[in-house]
Amino acid sequence: MKVSVKVPATIANIGPGFDCLGLAVPIYNTITIEETVLPGTGVEINVLASEDLTDELSLEHIQMDENSIIYKAVELLYNSIGQTPSELKITIHSEIPIAKGLGSSASVIVGGLIAANELLGHPADEAALLSIATEVEGHPDNITPAIVGGIVISSSEDDGSIIYRKLNWPEDWVLTVVIPDYELATEISRSVLPKEVPMKDAVFNLQRMAMFTTALANKDAELMKLALKDKLHQPYRQKLVPGFDKITEKLKHEDSVMGCVLSGAGPSVLVISQKNGADKVREIIKETWKDLDINVKVVTLPIEQNGAKVVSVV
Repeated sequence: MKVSVKVPATIANIGPGFDCLGLAVPIYNTITIEETVLPGTGVEINVLASEDLTDELSLEHIQMDENSIIYKAVELLYNSIGQTPSELKITIHSEIPIAKGLGSSASVIVGGLIAANELLGHPADEAALLSIATEVEGHPDNITPAIVGGIVISSSEDDGSIIYRKLNWPEDWVLTVVIPDYELATEISRSVLPKEVPMKDAVFNLQRMAMFTTALANKDAELMKLALKDKLHQPYRQKLVPGFDKITEKLKHEDSVMGCVLSGAGPSVLVISQKNGADKVREIIKETWKDLDINVKVVTLPIEQNGAKVVSVV
């Protein structure tokens, strides 16, 4: 039996929502798991990159054995029902750039879990899949939208369960994603964060999260311009992303732009704007990074409202 699962890319944090906000976008990885019939072959993991990713895909980020995050997720699912994985062939068709802040690791974890769950006859419900995937990833902000789609606020509880709610996104607000041609490993981006933050900074972010959910509910673009500010992670990480300060400075003069934030841990950047201002946003971004001699891919996208789905069972 062979199962293929298509999983969207995800963007976490979105300014003030450190480790709790995430959204899905229409860039995808497809994960295929096949039970092989040759005993003793163990696990085989292959990565097939789309042509435009071939040069930038660094395979050292993906372990090709039982230590791989995708195999760990599959093993946890099997173990949860008292089984161990049989010989498996796992293929990752990669369109989500690696180490760019677009949830590539979450996508393979989620895709592997859902494919394995299909192979096993659906022993795990959504709650179990969320819990297992978050245990492997470490936090639910990318995992949750990868599974359920849309923009999601989520929390990992002490018992391992994940609480989430999907939020409504205004149709005339769009996402412009800027993907530079250099990588920034999450481990490096996390290493610059302080172990403790001042109380005033924590309060600042609580205020911004309240503004964020209110701005979405009321489609209030002016409030969203205030809500996308952050003091918990971006002040420490933005120095790892050349050009972020200049882009933010130039875009703040555009009325259609609500904010410019890091995509996850970076180095990709997310700009939220009115749909009618997207062309100008892309023009400003391209000019700014061209001046810095940094190659970037700039795409304007809607939110992907659907999460991971099984696309083939053979």
